[in-house]
Amino acid sequence: MAGHSTAASSTHQAKSNQLQVSIIKTMIFISVFYALSDSPMTFYYLLLNIHRNLTIIGAGYYASLFISFFYICANPFIYAAKFEPVKRVLLRLIPCTKNSPEQQSESIEMTGSIQARSVQQRQ
Repeated sequence: MAGHSTAASSTHQAKSNQLQVSIIKTMIFISVFYALSDSPMTFYYLLLNIHRNLTIIGAGYYASLFISFFYICANPFIYAAKFEPVKRVLLRLIPCTKNSPEQQSESIEMTGSIQARSVQQRQ
């Protein structure tokens, strides 16, 4: 009985460690993504504060602003892609992925039944 208890707790501990590592990786990715997306705008404002007579280039400002807003929009999708059920649904939406053997057999059966119907209709 004691051996059974330790095996179950070992499995639970491994899943807990895997979850913690996944959360840490996600937070590191989010932090780096934030630093990279916010740095152009911060650098742009720094240049404007250092050189007061610097003219504002509209394209540079809007590009920096777009990158900053892109982070805000992409952040929920990053978290959603890390969540396993959401990841499965998103992967099913991509049409050019390889089908699993179960899906391949379903598509073959469907194709075969459609061809059989069309042959019957011609006769």
